[in-house]
Amino acid sequence: MSDPRLAVIDRIYAETIRVHEATRQGSQAEVLRVVDLLTAAFRDGRRVLVFGNGGSASDAQHFAAELVGRFQKDRRAVGAIALTTDTSILTAIGNDYAFDRVFARQIEALGESGDVAIGITTSGGSRNVVEAFTVAKARGLTTVAVTGRDGGEAGRQADMHLNVADRSTARVQEVHRTLLHVICELVEETL
Repeated sequence: MSDPRLAVIDRIYAETIRVHEATRQGSQAEVLRVVDLLTAAFRDGRRVLVFGNGGSASDAQHFAAELVGRFQKDRRAVGAIALTTDTSILTAIGNDYAFDRVFARQIEALGESGDVAIGITTSGGSRNVVEAFTVAKARGLTTVAVTGRDGGEAGRQADMHLNVADRSTARVQEVHRTLLHVICELVEETL
């Protein structure tokens, strides 16, 4: 008798392939816009400030690491900062102001006109991402939302929007990782 868990494995792979394929077909032009934005920013000596919560915080850190270090080949380092990594800053801002301000306050301190703010939110509704975009725009940063579901407020507010239109957080996060890797590879090839 077959193990019933095999059906779960097949279902998960089929779902992630379906969401990847839908996103691949629908996001290519916007991916190229983001790659061009980042490439121009890096050529001008600008930085990318990237942030998110939970799994999206992990993706922000991974993305920044690929840019500062390298993705697949040696090239010059580029400026990327994950605003999710300093627990002293995160807890101080969360305690002294509010958790909704943890990224906005860091953008006030670090963001300069010409930089790029990338907010990753599977729901599109993370208040701290939305507030960070408000501050970023006021300071002259270009904003990029990487979202799930219908994109939410973050997607509507951002200058550029990469959306994985699915309700499953797990599937959205899987495709977010792929999108970020695609961007890393294209930026690295262009630089």
